[in-house]
Amino acid sequence: MRLFIAIKFNDPVNSALLSMQEQLRSANIRGNYTKPENLHLTLAFIGEYGDPDYVLETLEQVRFRPFELAIDGVGSFGKLWWAGLTASVGLHNTAARIRHLLAGADIPFDRKKFSPHITLVREPNKPSMPAIEVPEASMTVEEISLMRSERGRNGMIYTDIGTVRHS
Repeated sequence: MRLFIAIKFNDPVNSALLSMQEQLRSANIRGNYTKPENLHLTLAFIGEYGDPDYVLETLEQVRFRPFELAIDGVGSFGKLWWAGLTASVGLHNTAARIRHLLAGADIPFDRKKFSPHITLVREPNKPSMPAIEVPEASMTVEEISLMRSERGRNGMIYTDIGTVRHS
């Protein structure tokens, strides 16, 4: 089963992200938009791994204090357009702690440099993103989720396997 560790968003942040997607649609951008229920921030992508209970037990060892996330800007990685976040020491420290725990528990994960972003659309039909308004939205992160990803008939389905709260 495909697993990843993520932050799920509150309603104001989700609304802001949906507003950004709507602005892109209004600019006649077609592509594979992230479904509203799938918007998240990936902290560690594990991929195929058969023991979610072990991952959750490992994740329960992470210690973090609540920290703020705020949407800030947009960008792209080739054919993936994303919303960015303001710099956050709490976010980077928490991601580093999670990755350290996964490595120590011999749970494989994608070791690419952590680059926080929220995917808005994949495979857009135009080469560059038009100018859009980035709404102000923020939240206090108090929990992190272990998620399962599976391909459904109408795209990806993300299921929350378990959450851990700050300590």
